[in-house]
Amino acid sequence: MASSFLIVKLILLTSFLNVCSAALVVEDPQTQLLKYHKGSLLHGKISVNLIWYGKFKPSQRTIVSDFISSLSSSSSNSAAAAAQIEPSVATWWRTTEKYYNLAGGAKKASSLSLSLGKQVLDEGYSLGKSLSQKQIVQLASKGEKSNAVNVVLTASDVNVDGFCVNRCGSHGSSNSKFARRGNKNYKFAYIWVGNSETQCPGFCAWPFHQPIYGPQSPPLVAPNNDVGLDGIVINLSGLLAGTATNPFGNGFYQGAAGAPLEAASACPGVYAKGAYPGYAGDLLVDSTTGASYNAHGANGRKYLLPAIYDPSTSRCSTLV
Repeated sequence: MASSFLIVKLILLTSFLNVCSAALVVEDPQTQLLKYHKGSLLHGKISVNLIWYGKFKPSQRTIVSDFISSLSSSSSNSAAAAAQIEPSVATWWRTTEKYYNLAGGAKKASSLSLSLGKQVLDEGYSLGKSLSQKQIVQLASKGEKSNAVNVVLTASDVNVDGFCVNRCGSHGSSNSKFARRGNKNYKFAYIWVGNSETQCPGFCAWPFHQPIYGPQSPPLVAPNNDVGLDGIVINLSGLLAGTATNPFGNGFYQGAAGAPLEAASACPGVYAKGAYPGYAGDLLVDSTTGASYNAHGANGRKYLLPAIYDPSTSRCSTLV
């Protein structure tokens, strides 16, 4: 199952902004926007492996690897994350813990620890520049087969089925032949995100580019001065939240299993308080560069991260 991180559409955004601005506190799990389907959430010590497909500059790869290192202040390689200035990436990620508390059982939030794993470079486009979903899974299998989330990042000149049409990325799981180790098949979680810089920045890198449709407003300055990669971080972060809380298609989600609303996709276009269609919210602004952001990360990074639906308050939770 591969669940798409659906593109922001005005009518959907308006609908869920109403949910996000509600003051209602939900105590009954049966009334949650995102229903728990009794499956496993991501747990344990999980490495996030990055598979870079196509041409990426070293500086671009560092933007994403620093983001992954920023997620958990408890992981072994995140000393820099522990020293993050607030509001921080690590604080943003802790909102996902509330889903574990709601699910109950032995797999509590404290048992999930994410860390940066290995990075695989495929700069020679081994499968060509037009990829199917099956080929995305094949690339994802280049990462670890267990205790891992394998992230495939495709370059700006790579076409992927559905990219810029109805999705900017996707996540899912696979126990196909590509996950075989010896005589045993492994089921692993994977994420794919494309670099939209040249293909559809108004679709997948808003608010750092003029939107394709809907209310028009000037684009914001990207915090890492790279519209494509800052857009990747926005989509990757939302898909990571969906992967943690719905890794195998039977965790927390609403709607059809093949195209669900999840922890971040339930809050489309919301990045800070005061958000409304065409306006990302009242973000922080770097006084030197003019860049807009809402989270500090490792190694002095700044990022823009999407709101996460908070099941304890029935609101879209933002850092600022």
